Amino acid sequence: MSTETMKAIRQHEFGGPEVLRYEDAPRPDLQPGEVLVRVHAIGLNPPDWYMRDGMKILPPEWRPDLSFPLILGTDISGTVAAVAPDVVGVMVGDEVYSMVRFPDGFANAYAEYVSVPVSDLAPKPAGIDHVQAAAAPMSLLTAWQFLIEQGHDVPNPLQSTQHAPVPLEGKTVLVNGAAGGVGHFAVQLARWKGAHVTAVASGRHEAFLRNLGANAFIDYTKIVPEEAVSDFDLVVDAIGGPQTRRFLRTLRRGGALFPIFGLGAAGGDEAEMYGVSVSTTQVRASGPQLNTVGQLLSEGTIRIAVDSTFPLAEARKAHERAAEGHIQGKIVLTVIESN
Repeated sequence: MSTETMKAIRQHEFGGPEVLRYEDAPRPDLQPGEVLVRVHAIGLNPPDWYMRDGMKILPPEWRPDLSFPLILGTDISGTVAAVAPDVVGVMVGDEVYSMVRFPDGFANAYAEYVSVPVSDLAPKPAGIDHVQAAAAPMSLLTAWQFLIEQGHDVPNPLQSTQHAPVPLEGKTVLVNGAAGGVGHFAVQLARWKGAHVTAVASGRHEAFLRNLGANAFIDYTKIVPEEAVSDFDLVVDAIGGPQTRRFLRTLRRGGALFPIFGLGAAGGDEAEMYGVSVSTTQVRASGPQLNTVGQLLSEGTIRIAVDSTFPLAEARKAHERAAEGHIQGKIVLTVIESN
Protein backbone atom coordinates (compact mmCIF):
# COMPACT_ATOMS: atom_id res chain seq x y z
CA MET A 1 0.00 0.00 0.00
CA SER A 2 1.17 3.51 -0.81
CA THR A 3 2.86 5.50 1.95
CA GLU A 4 1.58 8.71 0.37
CA THR A 5 -1.65 10.11 1.75
CA MET A 6 -4.55 12.16 0.46
CA LYS A 7 -7.72 13.63 1.85
CA ALA A 8 -10.85 11.52 1.48
CA ILE A 9 -14.31 11.06 2.92
CA ARG A 10 -14.37 7.78 4.83
CA GLN A 11 -16.87 6.06 7.07
CA HIS A 12 -16.16 3.58 9.84
CA GLU A 13 -19.75 2.45 10.40
CA PHE A 14 -23.08 2.44 8.59
CA GLY A 15 -25.53 5.23 9.25
CA GLY A 16 -26.73 8.65 8.19
CA PRO A 17 -24.72 11.56 6.79
CA GLU A 18 -23.07 12.04 10.17
CA VAL A 19 -20.86 8.95 9.63
CA LEU A 20 -18.98 10.65 6.75
CA ARG A 21 -15.54 11.83 7.93
CA TYR A 22 -13.06 14.04 6.11
CA GLU A 23 -9.65 12.53 6.95
CA ASP A 24 -6.32 11.29 5.68
CA ALA A 25 -6.29 8.07 3.69
CA PRO A 26 -3.65 6.14 1.70
CA ARG A 27 -3.28 7.29 -1.87
CA PRO A 28 -4.25 4.37 -4.16
CA ASP A 29 -1.57 2.23 -5.78
CA LEU A 30 -1.83 1.61 -9.51
CA GLN A 31 -2.56 -1.90 -10.74
CA PRO A 32 -2.03 -3.07 -14.33
CA GLY A 33 -4.52 -1.47 -16.70
CA GLU A 34 -5.20 1.47 -14.39
CA VAL A 35 -4.82 5.24 -14.44
CA LEU A 36 -4.42 7.45 -11.37
CA VAL A 37 -6.70 10.48 -11.58
CA ARG A 38 -6.28 13.67 -9.58
CA VAL A 39 -9.92 14.40 -8.88
CA HIS A 40 -11.45 17.83 -9.52
CA ALA A 41 -15.10 16.96 -8.92
CA ILE A 42 -17.29 14.04 -7.83
CA GLY A 43 -20.91 13.41 -8.81
CA LEU A 44 -23.31 12.01 -6.21
CA ASN A 45 -25.74 9.19 -6.99
CA PRO A 46 -28.34 7.15 -5.06
CA PRO A 47 -25.98 4.15 -4.62
CA ASP A 48 -23.79 6.44 -2.51
CA TRP A 49 -26.39 6.86 0.23
CA TYR A 50 -27.59 3.28 -0.14
CA MET A 51 -24.05 2.03 0.53
CA ARG A 52 -23.50 4.57 3.33
CA ASP A 53 -26.52 3.05 5.07
CA GLY A 54 -25.42 -0.57 4.55
CA MET A 55 -27.39 -1.32 1.35
CA LYS A 56 -30.58 -1.91 3.33
CA ILE A 57 -32.54 -1.27 0.14
CA LEU A 58 -31.40 -4.69 -1.12
CA PRO A 59 -32.49 -8.14 0.05
CA PRO A 60 -29.86 -9.54 2.48
CA GLU A 61 -28.63 -12.09 -0.05
CA TRP A 62 -27.87 -9.33 -2.57
CA ARG A 63 -25.92 -7.06 -0.24
CA PRO A 64 -22.19 -6.80 -1.05
CA ASP A 65 -19.58 -7.69 1.55
CA LEU A 66 -18.46 -4.26 2.71
CA SER A 67 -15.56 -3.55 5.05
CA PHE A 68 -14.42 -0.42 6.86
CA PRO A 69 -13.09 2.14 6.40
CA LEU A 70 -15.31 2.67 3.38
CA ILE A 71 -14.99 5.37 0.70
CA LEU A 72 -18.14 6.03 -1.32
CA GLY A 73 -18.67 7.27 -4.85
CA THR A 74 -18.29 6.28 -8.50
CA ASP A 75 -18.42 9.41 -10.70
CA ILE A 76 -15.37 11.62 -11.16
CA SER A 77 -13.82 14.19 -13.43
CA GLY A 78 -10.17 15.17 -13.15
CA THR A 79 -6.66 15.07 -14.57
CA VAL A 80 -4.45 12.04 -15.15
CA ALA A 81 -1.64 12.00 -12.56
CA ALA A 82 -0.01 8.65 -13.48
CA VAL A 83 -0.55 5.64 -15.73
CA ALA A 84 0.35 1.98 -15.28
CA PRO A 85 3.16 0.75 -17.57
CA ASP A 86 0.80 -1.32 -19.72
CA VAL A 87 -1.65 1.53 -20.39
CA VAL A 88 -1.52 3.15 -23.83
CA GLY A 89 -3.45 6.06 -25.29
CA VAL A 90 -3.67 8.01 -22.02
CA MET A 91 -1.07 10.55 -20.87
CA VAL A 92 -0.32 12.41 -17.68
CA GLY A 93 -2.17 15.72 -17.80
CA ASP A 94 -5.12 14.45 -19.85
CA GLU A 95 -8.51 15.64 -18.63
CA VAL A 96 -10.81 12.65 -18.13
CA TYR A 97 -14.10 11.55 -16.60
CA SER A 98 -15.47 8.19 -15.52
CA MET A 99 -18.01 6.05 -13.72
CA VAL A 100 -15.51 3.85 -11.92
CA ARG A 101 -15.92 0.05 -11.60
CA PHE A 102 -19.70 0.12 -11.21
CA PRO A 103 -21.34 -2.24 -10.37
CA ASP A 104 -18.59 -4.85 -10.00
CA GLY A 105 -16.15 -3.08 -7.68
CA PHE A 106 -15.48 -0.17 -5.37
CA ALA A 107 -14.49 3.14 -6.92
CA ASN A 108 -13.52 4.97 -3.71
CA ALA A 109 -14.34 8.22 -5.47
CA TYR A 110 -14.85 10.65 -2.55
CA ALA A 111 -11.14 11.40 -2.54
CA GLU A 112 -8.39 13.56 -3.98
CA TYR A 113 -7.01 10.65 -6.03
CA VAL A 114 -8.77 7.65 -7.58
CA SER A 115 -7.39 4.69 -9.51
CA VAL A 116 -9.49 3.98 -12.59
CA PRO A 117 -9.47 1.00 -15.00
CA VAL A 118 -8.61 2.50 -18.36
CA SER A 119 -11.65 0.72 -19.84
CA ASP A 120 -13.91 2.90 -17.65
CA LEU A 121 -12.22 6.14 -18.69
CA ALA A 122 -13.03 8.70 -21.38
CA PRO A 123 -11.77 12.18 -22.29
CA LYS A 124 -13.61 14.92 -20.44
CA PRO A 125 -15.95 16.65 -22.93
CA ALA A 126 -14.20 19.80 -24.08
CA GLY A 127 -17.30 21.97 -23.94
CA ILE A 128 -18.01 21.55 -20.22
CA ASP A 129 -16.15 22.01 -16.95
CA HIS A 130 -15.16 19.37 -14.37
CA VAL A 131 -18.21 19.97 -12.19
CA GLN A 132 -20.55 19.33 -15.10
CA ALA A 133 -18.51 16.34 -16.28
CA ALA A 134 -18.58 14.73 -12.83
CA ALA A 135 -22.36 15.14 -12.74
CA ALA A 136 -22.88 13.10 -15.89
CA PRO A 137 -21.52 9.54 -15.84
CA MET A 138 -23.90 7.30 -13.88
CA SER A 139 -27.08 9.22 -14.65
CA LEU A 140 -26.34 9.73 -18.33
CA LEU A 141 -25.08 6.18 -18.85
CA THR A 142 -28.24 4.90 -17.17
CA ALA A 143 -30.47 6.89 -19.50
CA TRP A 144 -28.32 5.89 -22.50
CA GLN A 145 -28.28 2.17 -21.70
CA PHE A 146 -32.04 2.13 -21.08
CA LEU A 147 -33.05 4.22 -24.09
CA ILE A 148 -30.34 4.08 -26.76
CA GLU A 149 -27.89 1.18 -26.44
CA GLN A 150 -27.30 -1.25 -23.59
CA GLY A 151 -23.79 -1.81 -24.92
CA HIS A 152 -22.94 -5.08 -23.18
CA ASP A 153 -24.08 -8.70 -22.90
CA VAL A 154 -23.54 -9.23 -19.17
CA PRO A 155 -26.45 -11.27 -17.75
CA ASN A 156 -29.21 -9.06 -16.39
CA PRO A 157 -29.32 -9.41 -12.57
CA LEU A 158 -32.85 -7.96 -12.39
CA GLN A 159 -34.69 -10.12 -14.95
CA SER A 160 -34.15 -13.29 -16.96
CA THR A 161 -33.83 -11.52 -20.32
CA GLN A 162 -31.56 -8.80 -21.59
CA HIS A 163 -32.99 -5.30 -21.63
CA ALA A 164 -33.58 -3.92 -25.12
CA PRO A 165 -34.24 -0.23 -25.91
CA VAL A 166 -37.25 0.50 -28.12
CA PRO A 167 -37.45 2.77 -31.20
CA LEU A 168 -38.21 6.35 -30.15
CA GLU A 169 -38.72 8.34 -33.34
CA GLY A 170 -42.31 9.53 -33.57
CA LYS A 171 -43.27 7.79 -30.33
CA THR A 172 -44.92 9.22 -27.21
CA VAL A 173 -42.81 8.98 -24.06
CA LEU A 174 -43.67 9.84 -20.47
CA VAL A 175 -40.77 10.43 -18.06
CA ASN A 176 -41.59 10.25 -14.36
CA GLY A 177 -39.11 11.92 -12.02
CA ALA A 178 -38.06 14.02 -14.99
CA ALA A 179 -36.18 16.72 -13.06
CA GLY A 180 -33.74 14.36 -11.36
CA GLY A 181 -30.37 13.05 -12.47
CA VAL A 182 -31.52 10.24 -14.77
CA GLY A 183 -34.84 11.90 -15.61
CA HIS A 184 -33.47 15.11 -17.08
CA PHE A 185 -31.16 13.11 -19.33
CA ALA A 186 -33.98 10.74 -20.36
CA VAL A 187 -36.08 13.73 -21.44
CA GLN A 188 -33.27 15.04 -23.62
CA LEU A 189 -32.30 11.70 -25.16
CA ALA A 190 -35.90 10.87 -26.05
CA ARG A 191 -36.35 14.28 -27.69
CA TRP A 192 -33.01 13.90 -29.50
CA LYS A 193 -34.32 10.66 -30.98
CA GLY A 194 -37.54 12.28 -32.15
CA ALA A 195 -40.05 11.35 -29.45
CA HIS A 196 -42.86 13.51 -28.09
CA VAL A 197 -42.00 13.75 -24.38
CA THR A 198 -44.27 14.41 -21.41
CA ALA A 199 -42.33 15.21 -18.25
CA VAL A 200 -43.70 14.50 -14.75
CA ALA A 201 -42.27 16.49 -11.84
CA SER A 202 -43.33 19.10 -9.29
CA GLY A 203 -44.48 22.44 -10.67
CA ARG A 204 -41.33 24.35 -9.81
CA HIS A 205 -39.45 22.30 -12.42
CA GLU A 206 -41.75 23.04 -15.37
CA ALA A 207 -39.75 25.86 -16.97
CA PHE A 208 -36.51 23.88 -16.50
CA LEU A 209 -37.91 20.78 -18.22
CA ARG A 210 -39.56 22.66 -21.06
CA ASN A 211 -36.22 24.37 -21.65
CA LEU A 212 -34.66 20.91 -21.99
CA GLY A 213 -37.21 20.02 -24.67
CA ALA A 214 -40.21 18.50 -22.90
CA ASN A 215 -43.29 18.90 -25.11
CA ALA A 216 -45.76 18.61 -22.24
CA PHE A 217 -45.60 18.77 -18.46
CA ILE A 218 -47.58 17.24 -15.58
CA ASP A 219 -47.30 18.64 -12.07
CA TYR A 220 -47.78 15.51 -9.96
CA THR A 221 -48.62 17.63 -6.90
CA LYS A 222 -51.81 18.74 -8.69
CA ILE A 223 -52.58 15.92 -11.12
CA VAL A 224 -52.28 12.15 -10.67
CA PRO A 225 -50.56 11.30 -13.96
CA GLU A 226 -51.78 7.72 -14.26
CA GLU A 227 -55.35 8.94 -13.91
CA ALA A 228 -54.99 11.81 -16.37
CA VAL A 229 -53.09 10.43 -19.38
CA SER A 230 -53.00 7.27 -21.47
CA ASP A 231 -51.83 5.71 -24.75
CA PHE A 232 -48.10 6.28 -24.31
CA ASP A 233 -45.67 4.12 -26.24
CA LEU A 234 -43.10 4.20 -23.44
CA VAL A 235 -42.98 5.20 -19.79
CA VAL A 236 -39.57 5.80 -18.26
CA ASP A 237 -40.05 5.73 -14.49
CA ALA A 238 -36.89 7.33 -13.11
CA ILE A 239 -38.21 6.80 -9.58
CA GLY A 240 -39.21 3.16 -9.98
CA GLY A 241 -39.74 0.82 -7.06
CA PRO A 242 -42.98 -0.91 -6.03
CA GLN A 243 -45.21 1.97 -7.16
CA THR A 244 -44.05 1.77 -10.76
CA ARG A 245 -46.91 -0.62 -11.64
CA ARG A 246 -49.32 2.33 -11.54
CA PHE A 247 -48.00 3.40 -14.94
CA LEU A 248 -49.11 0.20 -16.69
CA ARG A 249 -52.53 1.74 -17.32
CA THR A 250 -50.97 4.77 -19.07
CA LEU A 251 -49.54 2.62 -21.88
CA ARG A 252 -51.15 1.60 -25.14
CA ARG A 253 -51.19 -2.12 -25.93
CA GLY A 254 -47.74 -3.03 -27.17
CA GLY A 255 -46.13 -0.26 -25.13
CA ALA A 256 -43.29 -0.60 -22.64
CA LEU A 257 -42.53 0.43 -19.06
CA PHE A 258 -38.88 0.97 -18.11
CA PRO A 259 -38.46 1.30 -14.31
CA ILE A 260 -34.98 2.74 -13.74
CA PHE A 261 -34.79 1.31 -10.23
CA GLY A 262 -36.13 -2.13 -10.91
CA LEU A 263 -36.64 -3.66 -7.49
CA GLY A 264 -40.35 -4.31 -7.11
CA ALA A 265 -40.97 -3.64 -10.80
CA ALA A 266 -44.36 -4.59 -12.17
CA GLY A 267 -44.50 -7.49 -14.55
CA GLY A 268 -45.96 -10.91 -15.13
CA ASP A 269 -49.72 -11.32 -15.26
CA GLU A 270 -50.48 -7.65 -14.65
CA ALA A 271 -48.37 -6.44 -17.56
CA GLU A 272 -49.78 -9.22 -19.74
CA MET A 273 -53.31 -8.11 -18.85
CA TYR A 274 -52.53 -4.63 -20.17
CA GLY A 275 -50.72 -6.04 -23.21
CA VAL A 276 -47.46 -4.24 -22.38
CA SER A 277 -43.88 -5.18 -21.53
CA VAL A 278 -41.75 -4.23 -18.54
CA SER A 279 -37.97 -4.16 -18.75
CA THR A 280 -35.14 -2.95 -16.56
CA THR A 281 -31.38 -3.39 -16.32
CA GLN A 282 -28.31 -2.50 -14.29
CA VAL A 283 -26.16 0.36 -15.54
CA ARG A 284 -22.56 -0.67 -16.17
CA ALA A 285 -19.34 1.32 -16.48
CA SER A 286 -18.28 1.98 -20.08
CA GLY A 287 -15.48 4.22 -21.24
CA PRO A 288 -16.51 3.86 -24.89
CA GLN A 289 -20.08 4.96 -24.17
CA LEU A 290 -18.82 7.91 -22.11
CA ASN A 291 -16.71 8.86 -25.12
CA THR A 292 -19.82 8.73 -27.33
CA VAL A 293 -22.06 10.76 -25.03
CA GLY A 294 -19.16 13.12 -24.41
CA GLN A 295 -19.54 14.39 -27.95
CA LEU A 296 -23.19 15.25 -27.26
CA LEU A 297 -22.21 17.01 -24.04
CA SER A 298 -19.42 18.97 -25.69
CA GLU A 299 -21.71 20.10 -28.53
CA GLY A 300 -24.48 21.09 -26.11
CA THR A 301 -26.90 18.58 -27.62
CA ILE A 302 -27.29 17.15 -24.11
CA ARG A 303 -27.06 19.56 -21.18
CA ILE A 304 -26.28 18.89 -17.53
CA ALA A 305 -28.15 20.47 -14.63
CA VAL A 306 -26.23 20.90 -11.38
CA ASP A 307 -28.51 21.27 -8.37
CA SER A 308 -25.78 22.28 -5.92
CA THR A 309 -22.07 21.92 -5.16
CA PHE A 310 -20.25 21.29 -1.89
CA PRO A 311 -16.54 21.05 -1.04
CA LEU A 312 -15.32 17.50 -0.51
CA ALA A 313 -14.92 18.23 3.20
CA GLU A 314 -18.66 18.96 3.38
CA ALA A 315 -19.85 15.66 1.92
CA ARG A 316 -22.14 15.29 4.93
CA LYS A 317 -24.00 18.45 3.89
CA ALA A 318 -24.24 17.14 0.32
CA HIS A 319 -25.89 13.93 1.57
CA GLU A 320 -28.23 15.99 3.73
CA ARG A 321 -29.20 17.96 0.61
CA ALA A 322 -29.87 14.67 -1.21
CA ALA A 323 -32.12 13.51 1.62
CA GLU A 324 -34.26 16.65 1.24
CA GLY A 325 -35.32 15.48 -2.24
CA HIS A 326 -36.75 17.59 -5.09
CA ILE A 327 -33.31 17.75 -6.67
CA GLN A 328 -32.96 19.48 -10.04
CA GLY A 329 -30.22 17.59 -11.84
CA LYS A 330 -27.21 16.48 -9.81
CA ILE A 331 -25.29 17.25 -6.61
CA VAL A 332 -21.52 17.57 -7.00
CA LEU A 333 -18.56 17.63 -4.62
CA THR A 334 -15.61 19.84 -5.54
CA VAL A 335 -12.05 18.89 -4.60
CA ILE A 336 -9.22 21.14 -3.51
CA GLU A 337 -5.97 19.31 -2.84
CA SER A 338 -4.45 19.67 0.59
CA ASN A 339 -0.91 19.91 -0.77
